[in-house]
Amino acid sequence: MYPQHQSPEAPSSQAELARRLLDANDAYQASNSPSASHPQRMSARAECTRLVESVLTEDPRHPAALGLMGRVAMDNGDMELAQTLFNRSLDENDQQPQQYTNLGYWALTTERPVLAEQYFLEALELDRQSAAAFCGIAHAKRIQGKFDIAYLHYRKLLNSGRDWPSIYSGMLACAENLAIHSVDQELALDAIALLRRDDLPLQQVGRFVAAIIRHQYDLDNPQAQVFLDAASGDELLILALEKTLMADPAVEEFVTLLRRAIVAEVAHSAELRDDLHPLTLAIARYADRTGYALLASDDEERLISAINESLRAQLAMGDAIPAIMGSVMLSAMYGALFQQGFAVHLGQWNLVDWPLASQTMMAASFYDKASEEAIKQHYDEKLAELCLDKKDLPQAWPCWSTLAHRTESSLKSILNADLGLATELLPDTLRILVCGAESGQRALELARYLSDVEVIAVDESLANIAKATRHAQELNIANIVFWPWSIAQRFVADGHQVHWIEIGRLPSPSMTDVSLAAMVNSASGHGCVVHMHTEVTEQTIGDDHVRKLIREHSLKPTRETLHRLRRMALNNRDDSKWQSVLAETGFYALGGCQDRWFRPQDIGQLKELMGLMSNELNWKLVKVRDSDGHSLATSPVQRQLQAEAQGDQVQTLMGLPLSLYFVKRA
Repeated sequence: MYPQHQSPEAPSSQAELARRLLDANDAYQASNSPSASHPQRMSARAECTRLVESVLTEDPRHPAALGLMGRVAMDNGDMELAQTLFNRSLDENDQQPQQYTNLGYWALTTERPVLAEQYFLEALELDRQSAAAFCGIAHAKRIQGKFDIAYLHYRKLLNSGRDWPSIYSGMLACAENLAIHSVDQELALDAIALLRRDDLPLQQVGRFVAAIIRHQYDLDNPQAQVFLDAASGDELLILALEKTLMADPAVEEFVTLLRRAIVAEVAHSAELRDDLHPLTLAIARYADRTGYALLASDDEERLISAINESLRAQLAMGDAIPAIMGSVMLSAMYGALFQQGFAVHLGQWNLVDWPLASQTMMAASFYDKASEEAIKQHYDEKLAELCLDKKDLPQAWPCWSTLAHRTESSLKSILNADLGLATELLPDTLRILVCGAESGQRALELARYLSDVEVIAVDESLANIAKATRHAQELNIANIVFWPWSIAQRFVADGHQVHWIEIGRLPSPSMTDVSLAAMVNSASGHGCVVHMHTEVTEQTIGDDHVRKLIREHSLKPTRETLHRLRRMALNNRDDSKWQSVLAETGFYALGGCQDRWFRPQDIGQLKELMGLMSNELNWKLVKVRDSDGHSLATSPVQRQLQAEAQGDQVQTLMGLPLSLYFVKRA
């Protein structure tokens, strides 16, 4: 509740205007609070606007009030008005660092990072302590692709005590693009700081962490030794194993050697010592995240098989958790507990019955998989899995740990501000269709951070549907459903339409009864937005070679087959044919390998969809973005789209990293 002010008949005193402006600033801060809901923030913004307008009514040239009104205009998406108000404020008083900072963020929002940097530097000339301006320079450098400079700016802000989420997000974005050439303790501490946070999409920091670990343990040196005790006390390694996926063949081999060393010590001593528990649990969680892609030697397999048989006997005899805990941890490093013969006995305990340190591992290896299996039972597609061995069940991909943080907004505001579309006649709740949602991260982010939507997420992988549905339940996100294509097709055939269609992973060639273009055409009505990409991933030389082997030898997507194919690539990592595959994150999880080799994206589906979009009578291209998120001119893209539709293949949009937004005209 904000204080309500009555407009006085006589002009207010300067003190009264100052108090009103303070209240307006409080309301403005509330309007940008990440913890507030979208309606709460809109209410606070309206109150801020009312208070600032009352100040400007009595003092139209008030510099601070003009600047604050400019910030409100920028939040409302009116960039032209915002710039005018900021400049008017500086015309009244050109010694305001805040207004130069405001102009800097205006320039960032309008995709002018070089101009933004100039404004931030002017702000710092007037106030050397302005953290907002210094952070703005970091953002501008990052957008310009100067990731190393931006990274150091973010680090300096953190070292100065600033704990803003935007700093960590910016540092994470830079870390993805840094080249690590040597051991750097500061980088290791940065990585630990990032991995300790629960509000970042930590799956994106895997390569950064892998590069640090690679140098830290000298993994490029064939003579380097693995010291189990050193690794078991390495906080960075433990956190990385627990929270991310490291796409690096040397790091994968390192983790495999650590696992082997643990098992070898247990085989010798018949005991898993307490000092090794954290590392063992972390490797078990990492192995689960990879879909158990880590290769094991024959003697390891024999030992784990013996441990599993022993566990089966112990559980049948009624042994309690303390007596079996060590064996359970060892078993979980090599396979999901839910898939073992003794799994039925584990169900006698609840998750909270297990030691606290082991509960996240137990959840991932047993309880979560039990929940996902129950979800699968609701769909006819489950019949196709009944003949599979448990260990050969498809794995969900991609794996993710945390949703990317977004400030809650509304789809209507995005349609209006970003695409310039009228929203007055739209219903209160808009419907989004996500085609090819994979394991659901993007779909869940849309459902969580857009206050006026319901989301239908569609995927051909039952494992992805089950995992995403479980995540939605755990996160209490109720405005989303995950369906296989069969249900989505019936939904659209019944005449239901949507307001936004998001195209993710394309259906595979095996989905012969699915036409993405036909579904988009049927599900869209006047004003519907279609967001699609022109680049198809997983098209490396190595991928083509593997698919050829699969066709020639009629290979099936079993775990053994996937291990053999991965071993072939890992054993020939110096061959240029395999280097492009080894550079892909999807290679480091069995779910990713199965998708790219046994369920590749059907480029024909994309061509058919682009042909539909090329009809300018029905569709209008309203926005084009490149891979960095920068807006591009629509006219050249539209001309090329038309040329392709008429058979001109001299140049093609296919394969270019573009993001296209179309609006249906009728």
